[in-house]
Amino acid sequence: MAKKITDKVTWVGKIDWELKEFHGNEYSTNKGSSYNSYLIRDKKTVLIDTVWQPYDKEFVSRLKQEIDLKEIDYIIANHGEIDHSGALPELLREIPNTPVYCTAKGAQILKAHYHEDWNFVTVKTGDTLDIGENKLIFVEAPMLHWPDSMFTYMTGENILFSNDAFGQHFATESLYNDLVDNSELYAEAIKYYANILTPFSALVIKKIHEVLGFNLPVDLICPSHGIIWKENPTQIVEQYLKWADNYQENQITIIYDTMWNATRKMAEAIAEGILEADKSVTVKLFNSSKEDKNDIITEVFRSKAVLLGSPTVNNGYLHSLGGLIEMMKGLKFKKKSAAAFGSYGWSGEVVKQLTEEIEKCGFKVVDEGHRSLWVPDEAELSVCKEYGKEFISKL
Repeated sequence: MAKKITDKVTWVGKIDWELKEFHGNEYSTNKGSSYNSYLIRDKKTVLIDTVWQPYDKEFVSRLKQEIDLKEIDYIIANHGEIDHSGALPELLREIPNTPVYCTAKGAQILKAHYHEDWNFVTVKTGDTLDIGENKLIFVEAPMLHWPDSMFTYMTGENILFSNDAFGQHFATESLYNDLVDNSELYAEAIKYYANILTPFSALVIKKIHEVLGFNLPVDLICPSHGIIWKENPTQIVEQYLKWADNYQENQITIIYDTMWNATRKMAEAIAEGILEADKSVTVKLFNSSKEDKNDIITEVFRSKAVLLGSPTVNNGYLHSLGGLIEMMKGLKFKKKSAAAFGSYGWSGEVVKQLTEEIEKCGFKVVDEGHRSLWVPDEAELSVCKEYGKEFISKL
């Protein structure tokens, strides 16, 4: 159902409680998500974004209950990805000549997605649309996180429609940040940043400073997913500036896979050694074959250092590590240290291979890593503990 945000703005999106994976299983959405669409009623009526394609008919049907579709003067497409634009074809079958405002890249992407030549009106940073008592100001935000992305700011109401920025995959009937569990909210917000926006951090800082340079008051930040930032809305902007600045906490994350628990025992002994050497550091262990990959990536994002461990199997490391390594390469983490460890029976080349991959991820290699032959006994576990102490001393 539609939800009133201000006298002029209504939320008309879709809460997706059942969504458990996103981006083709590249992102886990254990808390569900929402597709936020906003209806503005001034002297002109404007719809900002739609919803994901599976809900297109439901979206248009509900929108009809809220407004006569022919009253919609303009559609704003802040982003062409189908979780934002998926209902456009269904909607524009009903009101085919309605102008669709987007960036030039946005028009290109929407045409490529839907193969329709709609009434596109392309805009760039600083362009405005007069809708009556208020204006909409457009701000291009390329690669946050697609080339076509843009923000839309509504004067008078002081609302920033921020597209994917400042969002979370978080389903809730409570529309605002002050009405939800903030520990849950920030857990989803940092996961969203770590897994989606990390490689664009330099652009995040640049774009935030550019928008702040307009000196526009912000009373609400309305993203495309999750809650609306109402109470102290710029808190998430301040947090993004921290996350974008080579973020790290006093944390070391140990990621391993294991066949017969030899590598697991190594991981636990290394963790003990780290904690004996520095009780102030947080150490987290993850079996990469059992834990959610996006949750692991979030912990890597938080960490100042990472240890990767695997037994040698068929002259290589176990495949669950391979997938995470490829994710870390793509996310381009900065200023993090790392090393490798693993058990072996005969060939034992995994530690060298993982060390090479660590370098490709952009991590600073701390040392050559540590190997254990077969299953570590108490003496070897003591050596692993010492390795953990030496590892943290080198950071």
